[in-house]
Amino acid sequence: MKSGDYLYLWQDADWPHWRFDLAALAGPLADVSRAQGLLMGRLRDVGMPLRDQASLSALTEDVVKTSAIEGEVLNVESVRSSLARRIGVDIGALAPVDRHVEGVVEMVLDATANCHSPVTRDRLFGWHAALFPTGYSGMSRISVGAWRTDADGPMQVVSGPIGRQRVHFEAPPATRLEADTGAFLAWLNGALQGAGLYAMPPLLKAGLAHLWFVTLHPFDDGNGRIARAIGDLLLARADGSPQRFYSLSAQIQRERNAYYAILEQTQKGSMDVTQWLAWFLATLHRAVDQAHGVLDGVLAKTRYWQRWAAEPLNERQSRMLNRLLDGFEGKLTTRKWAAIAKCSPDTALRDITDLLNRNLLRKTDAGGRSTSYQLAD
Repeated sequence: MKSGDYLYLWQDADWPHWRFDLAALAGPLADVSRAQGLLMGRLRDVGMPLRDQASLSALTEDVVKTSAIEGEVLNVESVRSSLARRIGVDIGALAPVDRHVEGVVEMVLDATANCHSPVTRDRLFGWHAALFPTGYSGMSRISVGAWRTDADGPMQVVSGPIGRQRVHFEAPPATRLEADTGAFLAWLNGALQGAGLYAMPPLLKAGLAHLWFVTLHPFDDGNGRIARAIGDLLLARADGSPQRFYSLSAQIQRERNAYYAILEQTQKGSMDVTQWLAWFLATLHRAVDQAHGVLDGVLAKTRYWQRWAAEPLNERQSRMLNRLLDGFEGKLTTRKWAAIAKCSPDTALRDITDLLNRNLLRKTDAGGRSTSYQLAD
């Protein structure tokens, strides 16, 4: 699919002079800003401790989902524990955390907590090194903390079986990366005015930065996660707060197929990226709407523990009830309780029976081998 005499955006003679129709985006931009205002209004009314819990939930979802988009599954409890320890939120017992989880958490927190610091070449290299602490992506050794070299051929995004692969995108040659990333970082940090994009609305800048970075695809791996971290950094700047209360990465993961489709369509189109920015704003709006559900969950969890504060619980019971309150995926069975709480099946059954007798848990409708449990209230 060609556009004029070139195949990809970076081959356009106008690269990187992006264009978009601000008038066409004014409505969606206002809608997102209004939704953000409503969310922040609710958060102002709930007090600092609950805001911290809501931020922890949003950050946990952001870290888990930005990896899930790339097919990597992170342990939710490990992510939550790592974040809670770093931002000073008390969640009781902390789960073990591995180096890979710590790396993703470090990148996301640096992007948001230090959102007003310049994004430099070395800072991006640090994020990349944090994502790949062993120097490997899966079984493949990659260049870590350095631009890709294209030693094994051009950087391409492909799908399909070997021999019948489809090329969705080919990135600019590695020889151009110093110049291209230099122009990107100058614009990102506010130094480039010649392209007419210096004074663009902050939310549009977040969307364009995401597109620009993934089009450059400057690393051997991790480009999508770093692009989303850059987007989060700019959204934090736009919100005027390093605390995050919604997760764009989680919304992109929910709409993963649409995300890749609009990305490919845009990268094979013209320098007019109005359609991409419209998609970005609509997705951001849905992410903010989803955050109201997260806040509802935080408030419900607080009310739950206020109600049952006088009940004596052991550490396993407290931990598992919190898992259910945070949105346990699948059905909670005795076997799963034993595996998660690291206890014997008999101990798990005693824990569960005790909670059933005190009406903190109830059995679901299915019985027999399918017996599972859920919160009674």
